Amino acid sequence: MLVNQKVHFMNATDMPQLDSTFSALSDSTRRAIVARLADGETSLSDLAEPFDMSLTAVSKHLKVLSDAGLVDIEKRGRTRHCRLQGAPIKEAIDWLSKYEAFWIDRFDALARHLAKEEIDK
Repeated sequence: MLVNQKVHFMNATDMPQLDSTFSALSDSTRRAIVARLADGETSLSDLAEPFDMSLTAVSKHLKVLSDAGLVDIEKRGRTRHCRLQGAPIKEAIDWLSKYEAFWIDRFDALARHLAKEEIDK
């Protein structure tokens, strides 16, 4: 029999950034942009190069990421430079890590339960 455990989860309402972070990351193009920016700062034109869309479309994705606090866009002369901001991602990881521990505990409990059933056969 599985034992119920009381698990303390971080209250998402205490972390208002989470909604905008997860909303911004819900799009595969924006996740790809974040992955590219994880390698370091780059110009908007270099960032947009591998995507099969217009520079305007990439700019719209960047605006969503910027509004969510995930990306800083700085204009230097005629060039816009983009850089990843890690704080919102760290907050999301911290929140998700509580659920990771919960599911690891649940799977461990299930494994113990199945092992016990196997022995009882």
